[in-house]
Amino acid sequence: QVQLVESGGGLGQAGGSLRLSCAASGSTFRIRAMAWFRQAPGKQRELVERISNGGSTNYADSVKGRFTISRDNTKNTVHLQMNSLKPEDTGVYYCNADSLGTGWSPWGQGTQVTVSP
Repeated sequence: QVQLVESGGGLGQAGGSLRLSCAASGSTFRIRAMAWFRQAPGKQRELVERISNGGSTNYADSVKGRFTISRDNTKNTVHLQMNSLKPEDTGVYYCNADSLGTGWSPWGQGTQVTVSP
């Protein structure tokens, strides 16, 4: 199993930037992709961005051109650079790992991102 710890959330202003980080541990050799999800107040959790082992990425339309996912496979970390923040980016951000044979890992605690107008 893979364990995940997110960090880097906090308060940002509209138009500003924040950077999130996530460290994976455990059975990291099975990971085939990592991703960031978010859950806004009163809404379902949604996929924000996904990056495969080979570096291919998938973005939600709402963050294209503003958010960038990156990954350091040697350190088992994944980052989310969030630029041009909007108040609607507010929510709890979770990272997760998609592993061969087991799928997505159990959710961590996430990190709160709050964007003020």
